[in-house]
Amino acid sequence: MTDVVADDRQPILSHLEEFRWRIVKIAGAIFVGALVALLFANQIRLILEAPYEQVCGDSCQLQSLTATEQFSVLMKVAIFGGFILASPVVLYQIWAFINPALTSRERRWAVPIISACVVLFTGGIAFGYWILPRGLEFLLDIFPDVESNLRIGEYFSFTVRFLLAFGGSFLYPVFLFAAAAAGVVTSAQLARGRRWAILIIVIVAAAITPTGDALTLTLLSVPLYLFYEVTYWLVRLLLRK
Repeated sequence: MTDVVADDRQPILSHLEEFRWRIVKIAGAIFVGALVALLFANQIRLILEAPYEQVCGDSCQLQSLTATEQFSVLMKVAIFGGFILASPVVLYQIWAFINPALTSRERRWAVPIISACVVLFTGGIAFGYWILPRGLEFLLDIFPDVESNLRIGEYFSFTVRFLLAFGGSFLYPVFLFAAAAAGVVTSAQLARGRRWAILIIVIVAAAITPTGDALTLTLLSVPLYLFYEVTYWLVRLLLRK
């Protein structure tokens, strides 16, 4: 009986050890990426500040109100840049962890899926950056008589979360396709679930976007739903499921 329990524990321990090393490799990749991003920290900062300056012009400016706030922003910029630079490694390590559980047929999708993840993640960040000025314009103009001199730390926290949320939301078609490749869902189920997909997409888009206006909501909801349709046709034509 003791031997059986020991045998059962061994696979669990080996999976935990594998998981631990994947996390270490992900953290290492982000750390190296952050060091590279530090070399271009000022350029990255100016890029992230551009939407605020586009909305406010010379009428307002970012402020640092504590001695450590600028250093905190520097770390945020470095980690944000490092995460983007390390995203191919991060996504590969996630795939490598689940790879042993896949069949040889499912493993052949590794390179296309990881490549799609990188493209969609960076594309989502770029799309979020394009929408960000409109969101700021709405948020900073609620009370026209109030000066919008934001704290630099709070602005960068908001901006980084906003961009990462867009990048993450653009990844869902890849996971949907991977689920279909693993036999979890079929094209017929995706076709029947269109109404639910529209509802969920609108709810998620409303949660991600900082404004409540219909245009911003539509700008995010439409591409997310188009991703759903593209995924449906890929599953149906490529996977034939």
